[in-house]
Amino acid sequence: MYPLASMRSSIRRYPAIAYFLLTFFVSWLGAFLLVTPRLLHHEPIPKFTGLMMFPVMLLGPSFSGIFLAWLFDGRAGLRNLFERMGLWKLPARYYTAFLIPPIFVVSVLFCLENLVSPAFAPNHFFPGAGFGVVAGFFEEIGWMGFAFPKMTAGRKSWLPPAILLGILWGCWHIPVIDYLGAATPHGSAWLPFFLAFTAAMTAIRALICWLYTRTQSVLLAQLLHAFSTASLVVFSPATVKPLQEAFWYFLYAATLWLLIFVFAISRRISTFVSSSGAATE
Repeated sequence: MYPLASMRSSIRRYPAIAYFLLTFFVSWLGAFLLVTPRLLHHEPIPKFTGLMMFPVMLLGPSFSGIFLAWLFDGRAGLRNLFERMGLWKLPARYYTAFLIPPIFVVSVLFCLENLVSPAFAPNHFFPGAGFGVVAGFFEEIGWMGFAFPKMTAGRKSWLPPAILLGILWGCWHIPVIDYLGAATPHGSAWLPFFLAFTAAMTAIRALICWLYTRTQSVLLAQLLHAFSTASLVVFSPATVKPLQEAFWYFLYAATLWLLIFVFAISRRISTFVSSSGAATE
């Protein structure tokens, strides 16, 4: 019992850091072990093998979230985590957030198809929606079930932690980044695609965190994540080149950040009007 108590004491001060270290270690180690035979024989990693690293990586955030919830708070921590995964009886207005990713993805691609090149025509790979369900369910056990609440504890604003979480989330994808999207491998466009991908993921993460702060529902975070990933898998154009893919991801990220900016300005105006009205009474 003493080593366990010592471990709890040493990481209790920095639970979010403990989560990220454990998550990255488990996910990246699993991905590395999967492709080790190829690397040892100096063979290229096939796209299918590269994609199979992703389900292995899902063990990182899900295991870390559950394990650390138990390590920090015992059975009560696990009960709280699973209760938040069951919160779904909420006002219907929150469910409209699920439409943001598909509407924005299709809108960006539609504009590019008609104004730039037919290569940007949205695909319709609807079986790919299953990837979104799996990713959303397992990842959010850790990202929103454990990490985000710890990052925002004692803070007045949720947005800076949400942005940091989004950047780390994007970096977590590095082992599989060259196998995401349609234009793979990305070759010399790897870095532009990674930056555009991370910008989009950070924006989606901010929207997920915004939804969570208003509902305390991990389930809704899982569903929004699922819709986001499914939208990218289903509608990503199949014939784009690597730089074109980086370009449309960048535009998608820009539209999401514009939406977040509008949300933030609207909230500030609403707060100002409310406070001004109260002051004049």
